[in-house]
Amino acid sequence: MNIFRFLPGILRNKIEGRDELKKITVNFSWLFADKMVRLLLGLLVNVLLARYLGPDQFGLWNYGIAFVTIFSPIANLGLNNILVRDLVTTPEQKDTLIGSAFVLKLVGGLVATIAAVVVMVFLRPGEDTILFIVALTSSAYIMQSFDSIDLFFQSQYKSKFTVIAKNVGFVSTSLVKILMVYLKADLMVFVWLSLLEIAIGSVFLIVAYKANKHQLRKWRYHAQTAKRLVKDSWPLILSGFSIYTQAYIDQVMLGDMVSDAEVAQYSVAMKLVSMFAFIPMIIQSSVAPEITRAKQISEDLYYMKLKMVYQIMFIVFLAIAVPIFFFSENIIIILYGHEYEAAGYLLSLFAIRLLFTNFGTAKGLFITNDNLFRYALIVAATGAIANISANLILIPLFASKGALYASIISFGITTFVIDALYFKTRRNFKAMMLAMFDFKSYLKLIKKG
Repeated sequence: MNIFRFLPGILRNKIEGRDELKKITVNFSWLFADKMVRLLLGLLVNVLLARYLGPDQFGLWNYGIAFVTIFSPIANLGLNNILVRDLVTTPEQKDTLIGSAFVLKLVGGLVATIAAVVVMVFLRPGEDTILFIVALTSSAYIMQSFDSIDLFFQSQYKSKFTVIAKNVGFVSTSLVKILMVYLKADLMVFVWLSLLEIAIGSVFLIVAYKANKHQLRKWRYHAQTAKRLVKDSWPLILSGFSIYTQAYIDQVMLGDMVSDAEVAQYSVAMKLVSMFAFIPMIIQSSVAPEITRAKQISEDLYYMKLKMVYQIMFIVFLAIAVPIFFFSENIIIILYGHEYEAAGYLLSLFAIRLLFTNFGTAKGLFITNDNLFRYALIVAATGAIANISANLILIPLFASKGALYASIISFGITTFVIDALYFKTRRNFKAMMLAMFDFKSYLKLIKKG
């Protein structure tokens, strides 16, 4: 697919002849197309399921998803950015890196699944439905060990193969979910279909890998490589656990302290905003190799490029958050109906939280390339503690609104405040501030446009 013929002439002229920029643009375009498909079809399916299942069942399912998501750092072991980095810097070790990462992720997936089920048994004893939801949802982590292939494609700017592979699973199971709504299927049918989506995507990732003349049988598990990967990533495992706790504990605490129906209101607003989270994620994954190379050249170039990434994240935040903030209630009622009207105010608060999530995503590049994983662990743990503490105070007072107030407070602390206080991160903090308040840069961009 030649996407350049669809670009304005001025952009096409700037990109032509610049191979690295051309690769990034193509990679970004495939990822953007993938997320647009997921945005539109995912929105349709989510709206239909929310209306069909109602707040109680939809809330119970989302409670289970939020709970399982907290265990995801155990499954991926914090390896994603590190594996991409190493595949870029040492491509000759491809089979050893992928093979070692695959085994680590497989073990991590098994541990995460068992841990999630065991904790849920103690958290909600005797509630079989939520136990089955957690067991099925978490078992997807085992299949996602094949996402090591996705990370290889990312390092090569070839995300189109991942897009095609995973969309086969997503589109097919989404269509079946729509059919199941029409046939009035039970909640567990939809949970099984979500697991099937992951399985289909993993199978087609393998197909894409082989189609590119790579062989799984060449993968090699190397104990020293695995040890080095874990040595680099273990702080990310703990910090990831803290980050996901900070992001998803709200729904778990809401379910336990208020009701599953309250989780439904919260999750409806969260899912709408989360649909736009793909933009900072694909920006990060697309520019990650370039940021790593800039770091190898010079610190000034590195921070200049980091600032540019933060500027893009800020522009994305404004473009998405401003319309959502002003029209949140109308959006909720039109899509989900009056049964979910309470989610309107929550959606406006989630729009504000986008600033912190966008910058937090971009900051992952800084953490990875500066090897500040222990610092990231301390920051994430602080954020999780702050969020849980604030939730304990605010949820009893304001229910789901209190959960979002707590979330905004904790993300503000971890994204900006701590970076300003620690000497090794002050230059990154300055880059983030300049990205938001260096108006001269934006004027230059407007004039160039």
